[in-house]
Amino acid sequence: MKNFKKLVLIFIVLASFQFQAQDKKVAVVSFSTNKVIGVSDLELNDLKILADKIFDLQNDPNFNLSPVLEKYHTAFFDKYSKNFPFQLLAEENVINNQAYIDFQPKFPDTDTSVNGIINYDGYKYIYEGIIGKYNEEGMAKLFSNEADGVLFTNIYFGLVKGFGIGSNATVKMRAFVRIALYDKTGKKVWVINEAENSKKTTVMVKGIPVLDPKKITPMCESALDELMKDLDKRLKKITKKSKSL
Repeated sequence: MKNFKKLVLIFIVLASFQFQAQDKKVAVVSFSTNKVIGVSDLELNDLKILADKIFDLQNDPNFNLSPVLEKYHTAFFDKYSKNFPFQLLAEENVINNQAYIDFQPKFPDTDTSVNGIINYDGYKYIYEGIIGKYNEEGMAKLFSNEADGVLFTNIYFGLVKGFGIGSNATVKMRAFVRIALYDKTGKKVWVINEAENSKKTTVMVKGIPVLDPKKITPMCESALDELMKDLDKRLKKITKKSKSL
């Protein structure tokens, strides 16, 4: 009988912890992707030609990553959010908040017209990272009365070399995701960085990858599909091991 009572007590305590964790609320404050395709993993020499091609691709209206961002957004809020040990504040409570609308972020990549950043509808691009303290603390303070923390997430893409000899080779797209959680004081709680390669490929001719939107767009879609499969399997395990709010 004593053992039974102990088991019941343990169950009540664990259930209490779970309830408290789920009672926490977090505001998603930045949700974006980037049309600038990374090439650092290719270790190329003729950077001037390549830089011109990347710039042309970034500004090509036929290279449209908005549907890719939409797909990640749907999965994030409909599936991945259920694996977090907290609830997400309703999006309308974030993007329609006048203080959020008026907030002026600092540091890199705030000029989205120049650097290829695409924000999901209603969101601002707010840099988070090594020199992002002003933004992280600013967002945390802004939502401190409504949420226990703030979350930043973005997806981006880079080319990686596949099979080949010398300057002629196949190239795959690699999709990256970053999900960063901060508490209500702006202190980092955890960061998730994951990446997966596309199944689709393009080619590199004389050391320069083919950057045609008709080739690159499906590769980004393919890479995101593989990344999302990985997140489907791993996200719950990752967040369970992560420090809680």
